[in-house]
Amino acid sequence: MNIVIIIPAYNEEAHIEKCLTSLVNQSYSAKHILVVDDGSTDKTPDILSSLCSTYENLTYVSREKSFSHEPGSKIVEAFNFGLSRLASSYDILCKFDADLIFPNHYLETLRKAFEANSTLGMFAGFCSIENNGVWQIEKLTNPDHIRGALKSYRQNCFRDIGGLTSAMGWDTIDEMKARYYRWEVETDKTLVVKHLKPTGLHYSKSLPIVFGISLFRMRYSFALAFLTCFKMALNKNELDFFYKAMLAYLKSNSRKNSFLINEKEGNFIRKYRWRKIKQRLF
Repeated sequence: MNIVIIIPAYNEEAHIEKCLTSLVNQSYSAKHILVVDDGSTDKTPDILSSLCSTYENLTYVSREKSFSHEPGSKIVEAFNFGLSRLASSYDILCKFDADLIFPNHYLETLRKAFEANSTLGMFAGFCSIENNGVWQIEKLTNPDHIRGALKSYRQNCFRDIGGLTSAMGWDTIDEMKARYYRWEVETDKTLVVKHLKPTGLHYSKSLPIVFGISLFRMRYSFALAFLTCFKMALNKNELDFFYKAMLAYLKSNSRKNSFLINEKEGNFIRKYRWRKIKQRLF
């Protein structure tokens, strides 16, 4: 089973070597690891050049700059840039972040999961962050959600969902579309990756606004948007996030903010979300 990995990277000189070293030394090797240098101004390109001369399955491409500075769009644009230049065929396509350290058996576990279940469309482990010298699971989302840093897709699933959406919320849209097209999405709690930078560390101040708009574009109802924004605010311990995100949601309209999914997909997402909420409550 051929695994191909695309890693967007911007000014990752502090982390990129650790990330790539952990991937090229896996117990099951990726067919190809492609890093997209997204206009870095630090030593990232130099590090990539050195590593690529050492490992045959590792290459990198550069693009001059990102065309978006918003969360979501920037990283997906870099990923899609790499995908358009990918010459390798694959069975499993991975989108990984450049600030992760993978356990030695990560790709082997991933391969076995996909081989064991022909309806498995997406799979991943969990991110952990260091807290006072102890690595702990980063609990920002529900355990059945695959973090944007750790995406992997079966080829046919990736085709069915139409690739990645260049917008905030892409890492929810991909999963929901996968489920809509009857693919299974699975996470493995025993598969823990070290996340070297806290999530959202460098996100812009516009994040609450972009987040609220993204819920509208994913066709969330008012009640679902309210609960989602409130939960995010609690996780971030920022009540102001809730007010800004909900205000952005309420001000959105289909003439200014086009929908990212169709009506049937939106209906599926709303039903799925309410079903999960009821399961957690009762």
